[in-house]
Amino acid sequence: MNNDLWIFGYGSIVWRVDFPFSEQRPAFINNWARRFWQGSTDHRGIPKKPGRVVTLISQPGEVCWGRAYKVKHDHKEEVLEHLDYREKGGYDRLSIEIVFNDTEAVSGITYHATRDNPNFLGDATDSKIAKQILDSHGPSGSNLEYLSRLHESLEEMNASDPHVTAIANHIQTLRSTIQVNPE
Repeated sequence: MNNDLWIFGYGSIVWRVDFPFSEQRPAFINNWARRFWQGSTDHRGIPKKPGRVVTLISQPGEVCWGRAYKVKHDHKEEVLEHLDYREKGGYDRLSIEIVFNDTEAVSGITYHATRDNPNFLGDATDSKIAKQILDSHGPSGSNLEYLSRLHESLEEMNASDPHVTAIANHIQTLRSTIQVNPE
């Protein structure tokens, strides 16, 4: 019996993997959408000025692309302990089916922030989210870096995410406006 663990990353774990794995593959999950609805007071913002990071929202018919990482049984407990700490700002483990293609899927886990956690910010306009991202910085770096790295990683995978693209486009517009009209 194989006791290896598959972990699905859809946010910073797509581009910032800091745990041992034996295999990584582009993958997706069904009926979930990625949204910048979670506040970050421990990585990409601070308590009085939270950044915005992604979480999963149940959305029938949607597909969320990311990366799946296979963690060998020998490393499973240490990786889970590490990720439980890394994702402590309102995220819980979620058992999910990770899909690689039309014929291959595995059971695995991901982390998602529920609406009842204290850092959940919820829906906002793309413009408001973009402004908050531009203005936020925390111990792990700028919130803009988080968005940029996620957007670039998804593009490299040829994975479409209209929400991430819309926020990135708003950032680009805001930055060009700031450069044209410095005050």
